[in-house]
Amino acid sequence: MTADQLLEALWRDYVASTPQAERIHHLLTERGELLRNDHVELRTYAAPGIALDALARPFEAAGWRPREPYRFADQHLRARYWQHDDPARPKLVVTELVVDELSPAAQAMIAGLVAQLPAGFGARGDLAWAGRPWRLAHAVYRALLAESEPAAWVAAFGFRVHHFAVDVGSLQSFPDLAALAAFLGELGFAFDDADGAIVGTPADRLERAATRADAIAVAFDDATLRIPSCRYEFARRYPLPSGELFHGFVTTGR
Repeated sequence: MTADQLLEALWRDYVASTPQAERIHHLLTERGELLRNDHVELRTYAAPGIALDALARPFEAAGWRPREPYRFADQHLRARYWQHDDPARPKLVVTELVVDELSPAAQAMIAGLVAQLPAGFGARGDLAWAGRPWRLAHAVYRALLAESEPAAWVAAFGFRVHHFAVDVGSLQSFPDLAALAAFLGELGFAFDDADGAIVGTPADRLERAATRADAIAVAFDDATLRIPSCRYEFARRYPLPSGELFHGFVTTGR
């Protein structure tokens, strides 16, 4: 698939589970903004065939190049980002949950999910939006959520975009991220309580804000319930002392 086809497929899948993203996108384009995305993030488990490198493979074939790896030890996550030679294309971020750092009970539950994967599943060209390939009981979701939000999220949603992030620096009608957050807040969009309105500072070279995740209906083995799905994120980058814009990420305040 081409880079444009990959991004279009990701966006279609994303707005299906994150209706607020399409509404916000429409509101901003109505103001005359030409939105550019800073990055798109995917999640997975560190398990054979579906680890970070498997999700990145189609993007590398379409021109994204691997950059720095990161470690979020407090959340048992590894991450890496990829950057395209075309600066108009968003960075790709993939995070994988380091399963063997969780409790034995959580490891066993995730192993039970991974064991249901069809043969060759990780080689799919559409892996990044393939959805949930396993059956899941609500009790398993709740047990994983009590230990790790990323563990529960991947269990419930499988393979799909966790968030798109708008490049705030590309917007013309907002002087900064605070102004954008205030505008959206006045329109009734709630921001992530865990992160607060804005995370990071100009000294970090990166500021972020994220809406509170939409709740959507998810079919478990024993019930269909509404649970948080995906958020919409906004990123403002600042230049390094060299004058070049900072392209990386920070390992605090996720």
